[in-house]
Amino acid sequence: MAIGSWLGPERLGLPAQLVMPESMLAGSPFNSYFLPGLLLALVVGGTHLAALILVARNHRWAAIAAATAGYSILIWIFVQMVIIPFTVLQAVYFAAGLAELGLLLLSLGLIGHTSATSPEPQARAVQAAGPPFKRLRTR
Repeated sequence: MAIGSWLGPERLGLPAQLVMPESMLAGSPFNSYFLPGLLLALVVGGTHLAALILVARNHRWAAIAAATAGYSILIWIFVQMVIIPFTVLQAVYFAAGLAELGLLLLSLGLIGHTSATSPEPQARAVQAAGPPFKRLRTR
């Protein structure tokens, strides 16, 4: 978006079907796609790049970076939907951000598959707690 707005789609050899009309920016604080494209690249792309590097290096801040990156795309798309008319692509990117956060939660073990048919975890919890009435005093 930023490069296409700066150089012009003709110089990049982009077909007219791929060029976003500037009429979509009506009512927004922008008169071209340069600044929003630059912000998108730096904020959303930058956080995702940082998260990728930290995850690849198994850094202790990798989960925080991945969460920041996931939320950055959700916030970006939400603000975009408030400012410009809705498109299906916005819903796709919002779903991708939700999937990104879901995969993070899975990788952290915060959500996951637990077998409802297996009584073992429940049995261990009951054994650890002891009989419920054993602790009561009778007079």
